[in-house]
Amino acid sequence: MTGPQPASAADNGAAGLLRAVDLMGDGPVIWGRPVATRGPGVFVVELPSTRSTAPLELTRIGKWLERVPDLRLDGERPTSKALAARMAAFWLPSTRVVYIGATDGSIAGRVEAMVHTGLGERRPHPGAHWLQALIGLEQARIWWAPTPAVEEYEDALLGAFAATIPAADRAALHDATVVIPFANLRTVTGERKATGLSHSRAAAAPARATPAGRVVQVAPGAAVGTGGMPTVRAAGGTIRRAQRTPSAAGVGGARREPTSTGRAPRRTAAGAGQAREATYVSAEGLTRLQAELEELIGTQRPAVIGRIKAAKELGDLKENADYSSAREEQSFLEGRIKAIEAVLRDATVIEAPVGDAAARVRVGSTVTVEEDDGTESTFAIVGSTEADPAAGRISNVSPVGRALMGQSAGDLVVVATPRGEIRYRITNLA
Repeated sequence: MTGPQPASAADNGAAGLLRAVDLMGDGPVIWGRPVATRGPGVFVVELPSTRSTAPLELTRIGKWLERVPDLRLDGERPTSKALAARMAAFWLPSTRVVYIGATDGSIAGRVEAMVHTGLGERRPHPGAHWLQALIGLEQARIWWAPTPAVEEYEDALLGAFAATIPAADRAALHDATVVIPFANLRTVTGERKATGLSHSRAAAAPARATPAGRVVQVAPGAAVGTGGMPTVRAAGGTIRRAQRTPSAAGVGGARREPTSTGRAPRRTAAGAGQAREATYVSAEGLTRLQAELEELIGTQRPAVIGRIKAAKELGDLKENADYSSAREEQSFLEGRIKAIEAVLRDATVIEAPVGDAAARVRVGSTVTVEEDDGTESTFAIVGSTEADPAAGRISNVSPVGRALMGQSAGDLVVVATPRGEIRYRITNLA
């Protein structure tokens, strides 16, 4: 791939942009109709003609606000008109192109997902949901070009697009530093439009409740650790109550957990009936995660974006080792940011137990155990995000942690390991 060639202002439609980056475009097809390709590649959405102002449908924007009650504009709950005005401030009257996309999966599948994703919805694919605010979207046309180098060509298309925008249009933008099509909210290298919007997508679907009276069977040991837990507080401040401690006696006086429960497991979108482990963190662990996230977003993300921009200036992206290295680093960085954000969203902070709960192993306990040969070990029971076996911190969902949860000083527990069964006597609990 050679570097993108400037497209003239008169030829800045989808076909012209694809030619500018040495791609032969296929199409067009009308928005909502099937795209006749199944492989990876890039695609461009354009309107039939340029528009001097943004053709926004105020009613749809109002429905968006109803659907997403947490949406904020510059930190405040906006009106439909205020939200429409901010979106209109990103309109570019000199071009028909309203979105540039890419996928390493199926172009047809990605476009179909976008067609069926409304304003503020998360599924099937929210990447271009601003398109759904446009009047006349049903007349939009889609062009595409198959290629395995999807990121390189998407980046090149966005660069070619920006080169066609007159200085007057740039100056009129609410954010003139990131010049991309109306429905694109970020560049390939991670630069985002300063829209002022936050929480603009609907919350994830709530867990589906199990019908009343239904008993869900869980694999033996899967429910270990659900009893004897103290009152816990979600990271957002919600108080959650622990389940009751099972009373069935186990080996050597240790209490066994039941293999079934009348309480439904938490569900995930991956499949109904799959239990989702609670994400337990200590107060210190929560602080560490928040500090790491701040460092990643505030320092490391801008640094890697700067490296990518510098590498792009060196030339051909396909043969650019600096660019490839920086993109790999960005991929790892964004993955870590998403992982921490997911943990913080669902994190449950364990509070100090009181009464009988303090006499049982819980997340946050420090447990000293003795094996049959007299060897002593000390474990700190932590959530999976803080586990570090080499440092003596084991997860509450690990084999040893799971066996110890809910037990008391003096109890004998048996842990099945690949080396065979290991017997632990709890000699101290703090």
